[in-house]
Amino acid sequence: MNMKKLYIVLIAVLCSSAAFAQDVPFDKNLFQNQKEAFKEANNNLKDGESYYNKEQYYEALQYYLEAQKFNPNFSTLNYRIGVCYMNLSAKYKSLEYFEKAYQLRRDVADDIHLMLARSYHLNNQFDKAVAEYKAHIAVIPPVDAPQERPLIEKYIAECNAGKAMIEDQARAFVDNAGSVLNSRFNDHSPLISADESMMIFTSTRNNGRSVNGYDGQYDEDIYTSINADKNWKVPESIGEPINTQFDDATVGLFPDGQQLLIYNGRKGSGDIEVCSLKGDKWEYPKSMPKPINTEYRETSACFSPDGRQIYFVSDRPGGYGGSDIYVSTRGLKDKWSEPVNLGPTINSEYDEEAVFMHPDGRTLYFSSTGHNTMGGYDIFTSRMDDSGKWSEPVNLGYPINSSDHDLCFVISANGRHGYFSSTRPDGSGGLDIYRVTFLGPEKPYTLSGEDNLISARSQPVSDMVMEASVELVTIRLTIVKGTVRDAISNDPVSATIDIIDNEKNEVIFTSQTNSATGKFLVSLPSGKNYGLAVKADNYLFHSENFDIPAATEYQEIDKDIALNNIKKDVKIILKNVFFETGSAKLKPTSYAELGRLTKMMSDMPAMRIEISGHTDNQGSKVTNQRLSEARAKAVVDFLISEGVDASRLEYKGYAFDQPVADNSTKEGRAMNRRVEFKVLSTE
Repeated sequence: MNMKKLYIVLIAVLCSSAAFAQDVPFDKNLFQNQKEAFKEANNNLKDGESYYNKEQYYEALQYYLEAQKFNPNFSTLNYRIGVCYMNLSAKYKSLEYFEKAYQLRRDVADDIHLMLARSYHLNNQFDKAVAEYKAHIAVIPPVDAPQERPLIEKYIAECNAGKAMIEDQARAFVDNAGSVLNSRFNDHSPLISADESMMIFTSTRNNGRSVNGYDGQYDEDIYTSINADKNWKVPESIGEPINTQFDDATVGLFPDGQQLLIYNGRKGSGDIEVCSLKGDKWEYPKSMPKPINTEYRETSACFSPDGRQIYFVSDRPGGYGGSDIYVSTRGLKDKWSEPVNLGPTINSEYDEEAVFMHPDGRTLYFSSTGHNTMGGYDIFTSRMDDSGKWSEPVNLGYPINSSDHDLCFVISANGRHGYFSSTRPDGSGGLDIYRVTFLGPEKPYTLSGEDNLISARSQPVSDMVMEASVELVTIRLTIVKGTVRDAISNDPVSATIDIIDNEKNEVIFTSQTNSATGKFLVSLPSGKNYGLAVKADNYLFHSENFDIPAATEYQEIDKDIALNNIKKDVKIILKNVFFETGSAKLKPTSYAELGRLTKMMSDMPAMRIEISGHTDNQGSKVTNQRLSEARAKAVVDFLISEGVDASRLEYKGYAFDQPVADNSTKEGRAMNRRVEFKVLSTE
């Protein structure tokens, strides 16, 4: 056997043995017996190189993987496959290729220790990652050290934080949201209505347009899914006019699901836009005004529950790091104030992203590459106190957070489930939507304020706290939802819903029912006496009272409201008219309700009404008759003082002759103590 053939045989033997693997370049002399296969593999390698040099990593990876099947022992090829994965969603897949490259040739690349460290880090192999980070520090050129070393030290700190979080895991289950929602493409940025009945999210699944060569994804489009019987239904495209030929992504959703904030890529830096749902159709998106959108990048936003503030992320100058969280307040004529940075407690020297305000109006969630992360973006929460001061952000911990990016966290109003975006080994391909189930006793749940875990309604359980130093604080919130319908036809009614602070006689929030379904949803933080007024053209207004003490924990109230057409003999209970105990003296908390009645009388100058007073059956008939009549007269006197002509008003007391509930219970007696008005005529 001549020396050339002997050399080829030896190389073949070495390549076939893992124990003696050596770096095998793509040299045709080494593959004399596989000429056609070598030619095809070499062409794949060259095509991969072409895309790699243009930073089109997805395309490069497809060719590299084919070439690697033929020759798995080329160090440079394995290294570059690792680099491709490191630039795509599934970064954790880079590890086996960087390890192989390093085994084949220790000096395969100047940054091989850094690449190994990043891969170990992303796979939660923290001790190995720290060793490689330190090995990389040792070879950093002195001229680069001032810029590069702080970043590597930050990575090492993240590894140490990750070890601690895995040892002291959060009391929560994290599950992939499943193949109904997730595809092999990127599915991310989930938004849910407060009652978790609807989800809107972003996906790069096949939309008929061209694939991006960088990451193998289609343009971003927005999809919707309905939660029926505790299962998410097959998503549907939200369609035009929201989805366009550019990138369109979900950003924020109003708690009732009627207003959607999106990111639109029509312009170079992109803009935050708002869309309104009218019936079953979304209106054309409108760009948020200049104080919010700028020439810089505004990437994420959400409304406060009352719609009066918008929290958003921007990299405009003047912040504390890269991207910061700002807040702007809606003023007169829907003019937004100059944005205010949330300050150094929330914003770090690094990037903040994906801001979400819980329906309680106090608990903020966001992602950050600063604070105490375990790698990439981690999800944090902070709570605002009565003075407007934010608490120190709390990391939601492992397994909610991972060593890679964890973004776009949202949570249902009851605190039971959260949703977020992440790339993990159990995923469908790229970014997936994951669901968090916070653990707690099998009782009604309430949301913790600091660490967003769940406590029993009767008493908190101390071992549910994510970190020993974190105090468990219960968020107190009432969700009122239901349907507004015509009292006769039962058809849905498009109505305006005002939420009133009865103590201040001030409308604090206005909402609209869905014109197609009549549905509504409002969130009421505990600690106020609320009036809820439902108004629609050609209908008598309807009122409800929710006096919610500060200690009231999470609850949901369903209210199906029937509106009466304005016609003779229709009766309406004034549920937000209050008197001093045993007296006919009106409380100031009644003024908002009586103001609405005054306006209705002004809007319908021909209408005459009777005001009637009613009591429970406690005490004598004579006493209750006198009290009921005096209270009715007090209301009439108020209306006259506000300009309503006395000839249009009558009053009468009925004592306890017309009960609407059982007087044998405390609740029933409270319902019977009421003031009503009845339409006597409309012409």
